[in-house]
Amino acid sequence: MTAMTPPRSAVPLPQAMPVRMIAGVAVADVTAGAVIAALGASLAAGQTTRLAFLNAHCVNLVRRDPRYRHALAQFQVLPDGIGVDIAGRILHGAPFRENLNGTDFVPRLLAGLGDPLRVALVGGAPGVAEAAAARLAASIPAHVYIPVVDGYFGEDRAPVLAKLTAVRADIVLVAMGVPAQELFIADHLDARHGRLFVGVGALFDFLAGDVARAPRAVRALRLEWLWRLALEPGRLWRRYILGNPLFLLEILQDRLRRNKTAT
Repeated sequence: MTAMTPPRSAVPLPQAMPVRMIAGVAVADVTAGAVIAALGASLAAGQTTRLAFLNAHCVNLVRRDPRYRHALAQFQVLPDGIGVDIAGRILHGAPFRENLNGTDFVPRLLAGLGDPLRVALVGGAPGVAEAAAARLAASIPAHVYIPVVDGYFGEDRAPVLAKLTAVRADIVLVAMGVPAQELFIADHLDARHGRLFVGVGALFDFLAGDVARAPRAVRALRLEWLWRLALEPGRLWRRYILGNPLFLLEILQDRLRRNKTAT
């Protein structure tokens, strides 16, 4: 597939795809196959799409950061993790159809897009994007992977944007953590830089082997967050020990407010 110049505005996935509102964010209730097919069609049509993932930590940030909430309104948002599934049960009576966490979904997306594409990598610590690109090239060789810059470029974004323009990527993966990656995509990236922009969080670290994934059994039990907490307690204890109860409390408050409004 050759690079095409898309329109400057982001194009949503097909309206037939159902969404559920979580903390004011429209989260797609779809299967991975449906999303991959829709994104493949958007790429083929030269349309521009922004893709993000929403987990319990993201919900806590959304409630307290208006800029992040506004940015996510410009993205297709997919459900990530057991917390959002619990929110789906509490607010909508059922979990989401599929857990579409970015660490698993993005490689699946790349493997499912048949035409050769140019994939730019932005973010991570120095050297991590290069290692992640090498891993992707070995496991999904259909595409060309181009490390552009690490995530420590500061406020001078012009050289980064110039590099992205020169690369002429089809897909741009941005690993800067939430909400920085979504704000960077929403505020600075457009049709000059690519066609599909994805905020991928810690994906590069996992691909590079800098952070170990939880064993399959732990992931099957939906406890990968507990594994990450055990690996990085100093960095993640607030996110999980304080953040998870806060997330559940506020989801329950959402349910109560909705019930009062309905009566």
